[in-house]
Amino acid sequence: MKIIKIDKADWNGGLKKTAANYQIIGAVKSQDFYLYKPLKPGEAPDMEFANTRLSAKGTIYPQSHTMFNYTLDPNKEDHHLMIEPENDDQPVAVIGIRPCDAAAFVQVRRNFDAPDYQDPYWLKAYENTVLVGLACDQPGPTCFCTTAGGGPYHEDALDVLLVDMDDHYLAWVVSEKGTTFLENAGWADIADVDAAPKTIGEKQAAAENRIDATVATDNLADAETMALYDAPFWEDVSFSCINCGTCTFLCPTCWCFDIQDETHGVSGQRIRTWDSCMFPLFTRHGTGHNPRGQKIQRVRQRFMHKLKYYVDKYEAGIQCVGCGRCVTQCPVNIDIRRVCELMNTVAKQSNTCAA
Repeated sequence: MKIIKIDKADWNGGLKKTAANYQIIGAVKSQDFYLYKPLKPGEAPDMEFANTRLSAKGTIYPQSHTMFNYTLDPNKEDHHLMIEPENDDQPVAVIGIRPCDAAAFVQVRRNFDAPDYQDPYWLKAYENTVLVGLACDQPGPTCFCTTAGGGPYHEDALDVLLVDMDDHYLAWVVSEKGTTFLENAGWADIADVDAAPKTIGEKQAAAENRIDATVATDNLADAETMALYDAPFWEDVSFSCINCGTCTFLCPTCWCFDIQDETHGVSGQRIRTWDSCMFPLFTRHGTGHNPRGQKIQRVRQRFMHKLKYYVDKYEAGIQCVGCGRCVTQCPVNIDIRRVCELMNTVAKQSNTCAA
């Protein structure tokens, strides 16, 4: 374990040095909440935030992305030619990303980097990004990362994990990308090899003890899919939903998108934008038929995908990192923790019957 000590007096200066080789993205306050944004020259990220309103997924998977440009002008030799827009290949460093948001990229990668299909846009952005995490010492009341496969000091998905020590940071170096970033910043002071790991371990235990919210998932993998699909609670769960899509847009592990061609005269762009399985138009066919035309069907699909289909398809944990955003921001108080408990209970009953 390599741990670098970074005095906070040297923090802004180090970030300024990295700006020559990296585009720096960090949390900035916008009105009453925080968002991840590219930082202006000389601007430093606010490291006092609890969590951002939107997750960090937009740093790699933007809300709107031009895939390529095209022309329909028959008088041009490049008629119908598809031209990818010029992209800035400068490496990106996301400073202060929370471990839950970083862990979400690992889950999402299973979709964008599958054995048969790889998404070049997502993968290129991901490989070009350094994730400099900030450990959570004060998890929020709706955080449940410890029972969703992560934790406030979860480092596996990060390149560097920063631990706030009041007047300095302890930077736990996780990857070669992290090492390169720290070298660019000029941060090289090795922390006490005996004291630092012990201190981090103590702070980690204290942070985990502050998390009260939990989800139970132990029966989901072995449950019969149709037992969950036909469970009696879906009408109750979906009753208050207004199909606003807030939960999906806030969620770091939701990846649904739409592709549209926007033509102006003889020139156009093919654009990929975020979409949501909670919208009625999401599954409507060109014929007008909609296999999920009812609200209950869309709500069930969202939770079945996150808590059952994903688990079965990838033989992994649930498609959730426990950030709690959907719990705090849902305007009608639908709580994924409650839904997970209902599903897990039905799963336990179906597993018992099957045995």
